[in-house]
Parts: sequence; structure tokens; C-alpha cells
Amino acid sequence: PAIVFAADDWSDEKLCRITVLFPERDRPEMIGRLSGILAEKNPPQIVLDVNGVGYELDVPMSTFYNLPAAGEKAKLLTHFAVRDDGHYLYGFLTEAERFAFRQLLKVSGIGARTALSVLSGLSVGDLAAAVAQQELGRLIKIPGIGKKTAERLLLELKGKLADATGVSLHAAVDDAKQDISNALLALGYNEKEAASAMKALPADIGTSDGIRAALKLLSKV
Repeated sequence: PAIVFAADDWSDEKLCRITVLFPERDRPEMIGRLSGILAEKNPPQIVLDVNGVGYELDVPMSTFYNLPAAGEKAKLLTHFAVRDDGHYLYGFLTEAERFAFRQLLKVSGIGARTALSVLSGLSVGDLAAAVAQQELGRLIKIPGIGKKTAERLLLELKGKLADATGVSLHAAVDDAKQDISNALLALGYNEKEAASAMKALPADIGTSDGIRAALKLLSKV
């Protein structure tokens, strides 16, 4: 079928918003990956030059921090979204990031902006660990995420990120125990005191809650 390009041409550099339409289907075609020259970096947005056409993409900071310098080649996995106010592209360096973004969009009340904020505040692995441990404290530290939204994320993402990230509940619990122990040692407690406090904690407690609980226990000694 013929392809119709609808573009707003803003400059001689061909920086365009492009919609690829197939007339008989009357819907935007999916764009799954883009490869080209990184033309601009203005967080959270970048412009990727693909054969002379500039594609604007919004990216999470987890992707942005790992991008090459402007002028260098870059390849991004993408998520193409169609809304009433326009068509939007989101870019990701890894499949795990894109998968997590798409899972976040499935959570009731979560839009693309909030999903990007979550992935900018936590790595995919940290998000998966927080969900596996049901650790509310880690999520509400993310700008724009309140208690109710965090609770909804923990509930609706439960069991959905482990396969893509490789973070299981068992591994997350082990990591949390190590983080709690290291935090207690850094605060000046000795290994015996830290070990004693750790034994009194629930087996599946998260890092933030675990540190607070351990400090409360040690303050009574």
C-alpha cells in the first residue's frame, strides 16, 4: 500500500513530526526501533537523525545517562503512542526498560509521563526489587508518586517484572538483607549488633523499612 507522510517541517534540517499512515487501515504504523545520529540531547527529550529526518523521542533518565555524546551513532528501541493531542515516540536502550514502561502504562491511572518518572527515579532492577518486596518507601520517593499511586503500582505490577528483569523475590530479599546490614555497619554498629538486629526482622522486609526497624530495635538495647 502507498505510504502517506504527514509532516510539520520546521527547518532546513528536516526536523519533523512524522506520521506514517496506511490509508486502508487508517491508523499509525508501529515504529519499533530507530538507528541514526544523536542530534540533540535536552532531557528528557532527544532528537535522533535518521537519514536526514529528526525524530523527537522522550526517554527516561536511565536511558539518557547512558546515551553517547551528541553527534555519535545511537540505536533505540521505541514505543509509539497515539493520543488525542498527538503522536509520540518514547525511546529505550534496553528491552527491559521498554517492557517495564509498557507494564507501567497498563497500571490504572498511570500515563507516559508518570511511567518515565518512575524509570527515571529507579532502574528497572530496582523497580522490580521494590515490587517483589512490596516496598512502598522506595516508590514514594520518586517525584510525582504519592502513597496511593505507589500502592497501586505495587499491587498491579506484582509478578509482572521478574521474568523480564531476572529479579526474583528471593534475590530481592537477599539484596535487601545485605543493604540493611551494610547500612547498620556504616552507622557505626558492629557486626554482632547488626546480626542481632537482622535476626529479629521479618524475612521479606524491604531495605528502607528494614533499616528503620533495625535502628528502632538497636535503640532499645
